[in-house]
Amino acid sequence: MKDTGFNDQGHFCSGHNACAGCAEALAMRVVLNEVGEDAIGVVAPSCVAIILGAHPNNSAKIPFIHGTIESAAASAAGVKQALIAQGKNDTTVLCFAGDGGTYDIGLQSLSSVAERNEDILYVCFDNEGYMNTGGQKSSSTPRAAATGSTPLGKTTRKKNMVEILAAHRIPYIATASTSHMGDLAEKVRKAKAIRGTKVLIIIIPCLPGWGVADDAATKVARLAVETGVFPLFEIEDGVKYTMSVGEKTKEIGSYLELQKRYRHLDDEGREGLQAEVNENWERLAEIAGK
Repeated sequence: MKDTGFNDQGHFCSGHNACAGCAEALAMRVVLNEVGEDAIGVVAPSCVAIILGAHPNNSAKIPFIHGTIESAAASAAGVKQALIAQGKNDTTVLCFAGDGGTYDIGLQSLSSVAERNEDILYVCFDNEGYMNTGGQKSSSTPRAAATGSTPLGKTTRKKNMVEILAAHRIPYIATASTSHMGDLAEKVRKAKAIRGTKVLIIIIPCLPGWGVADDAATKVARLAVETGVFPLFEIEDGVKYTMSVGEKTKEIGSYLELQKRYRHLDDEGREGLQAEVNENWERLAEIAGK
């Protein structure tokens, strides 16, 4: 997709509670501006809930309901059904959650929403761990990454949530990054125009959790894309794959060296991660090319 930028209409306010340099605030800004004012949000307990602020404060121009971490998607579906009952079919219902509330604790309700094809836009800000409760690992944490609960490195791979949800045959799911804001904005616009369950998973380098410099979040996010660690692609109706960035241009070392969570790795460990990335990239490229 062409990186065309986005129009800032002021739908995300200053004075929020994000860490200085946080990429999540930037992602929220893009999403909220593209969704517009005719929307209602539901947020799971997460970094994004802290950024939005506690009632009666709100850093977004649309109303947000603070739900539970296990039922945010179900709550969003309920809000949408209530709007439909009032004849407000075109109002967007937006759900914000982290990877803990998506890959782990909230997966049951999200899967049910996807199975019923409820008309909501679900956005997962994926910082690959429980970053506001001590930096523990989640099932989104990549293999070998050190966290508060895996100090020697996680021993299992990251859960493939994109293709798990695609297997529900929802109309649209895509990955995105704040390093490619035009692509992110275009995907939000595309998702908003589709009826049914739409999901965006956005990579969010966590400054303290990943051990990234305060001014390097977007750089790390871009390297995640350029190295193929976090491919940008979309899946329509569970079967049509499209690569948003068609090639990976860098080796994984440039991505790993900017993060403290990988500093324990030796050459063999880095080579193993590179092999995983290469394997996944080749598989996705082959599917998308069919």
